[in-house]
Amino acid sequence: MATYGMALDYKNCINCKACEVACKKENGIQLGADKYRIWVGVKEEVGEFPNISIASQTYHPSQCQQCSDAPCQSVCPTNATYYDANGVVRVDYEKCILCTYCMTACPYDARYVDDRTHTVDKCNFCSSSRLAKGDTRTACQTTCPTKVRTFGDIDDPKSEISQLLAKREHFTLKTHLGTKPKLFYLT
Repeated sequence: MATYGMALDYKNCINCKACEVACKKENGIQLGADKYRIWVGVKEEVGEFPNISIASQTYHPSQCQQCSDAPCQSVCPTNATYYDANGVVRVDYEKCILCTYCMTACPYDARYVDDRTHTVDKCNFCSSSRLAKGDTRTACQTTCPTKVRTFGDIDDPKSEISQLLAKREHFTLKTHLGTKPKLFYLT
């Protein structure tokens, strides 16, 4: 099996929110700021109000970091949070009791309560839709006009993501926590 990850060329992000809309459409997620699997935030602004330059803003796309050592998985009392065969952190909706321990444990604030299923949810790299059908492109990746996202098998040295990570400097968020994220930010 593959081990999936995603590289984000975040400096190319223009904050168009196409990735957020595509994700919500793909997964049937309700619209609204508090219902999300992925999001884009402002990482850095240059200047002081009212003289903040839009051209100097850096946008920061984010989502579940797909940690290799996920704190959300280790605190789940029912094993609803689990790793699938591809190393993707998933949620078994039948087992989720909405205790929200996983939400508290996630250092990336990447989980939310889905009012439709009455479970905690998160990004799953389109595992139950696209990957299940053999499509190795996520909805957020395919819709991005500036090609911010590259998704693929990080264990395959011939994959686009592996080649990208081999030639570009990159970092992960909150490395001091030892979660070993599989979401990489390109510099």
